[in-house]
Amino acid sequence: FMLGETCSALLLFISIMTMFMSGVVAIFEYDLKKIIALSTLSQLGMMMFSISLGLYELAFFHLLTHALFKALLFLCAGILIHGAGNTQDIRSFGGLSLNFPLVTVCMNLANLSLCGVPFLAGFYSKDLIVELACQYSWGIFVLLMMFICLSLTVLYSVRLTYLSFVGPYGGGTSISVCESDYSLVGPVVILSFTSLVSGPILSWLNFPAPVLIFLPVFLKWGALFFVGVSLLVMLSLQGLSYSYKWGAVSKFSGLMWFLPWLTGQGFSMKTLKNA
Repeated sequence: FMLGETCSALLLFISIMTMFMSGVVAIFEYDLKKIIALSTLSQLGMMMFSISLGLYELAFFHLLTHALFKALLFLCAGILIHGAGNTQDIRSFGGLSLNFPLVTVCMNLANLSLCGVPFLAGFYSKDLIVELACQYSWGIFVLLMMFICLSLTVLYSVRLTYLSFVGPYGGGTSISVCESDYSLVGPVVILSFTSLVSGPILSWLNFPAPVLIFLPVFLKWGALFFVGVSLLVMLSLQGLSYSYKWGAVSKFSGLMWFLPWLTGQGFSMKTLKNA
């Protein structure tokens, strides 16, 4: 029993640090595919966080909902990369909402679902994990880190939307004919519909009985408050070259806290040099 508690605490710490690291790195990243991959890593941390609290069914529920809107996000990213001259740098995008109106709507829908905006697919699983986690007595540090990780998700999602669709034109080429290809747009539209309706449907299938949660008012509104504040903060930061002002932090985040070098790249470099 003590070993189980130790493993749960260790998994809890690793999952929170994974969410925090991936969120911070995504804020300083400009590669579209890397941002979405780091977002996937953050949500995997959320699933492990749920498992560490013993909420196995909720982790599986979040896995299902996350698969739907993340598949939509990757398909939209593929269309944008194909239509923007095969570039993945979001600094060369800007103003793509004029050339890709349908993809813009679908990708923003996926981003909102990722942020946990109410009544989208991601809201039903993430909000339930957060509320049930608030009932556990793990301490204020765990709760604060959990809310900070939720805020980081909103920060990099808003940044991605602004630089890709709303911000000034970055100078890259764009081919708006992509939206006339139904083999590209068809799956995006279908997944957009599932991102709207899959949340309550999967919730009813996985949890036939309602979940009773007792929380004080400030914790009940905590997740929505952090989402709203993060949205306002990132909107106020747009237009500022904060990644250049924080050069050391940006470089450290771009290297993912040296984790790739420590876990495999360092050994591989030594081996290849000796070969």
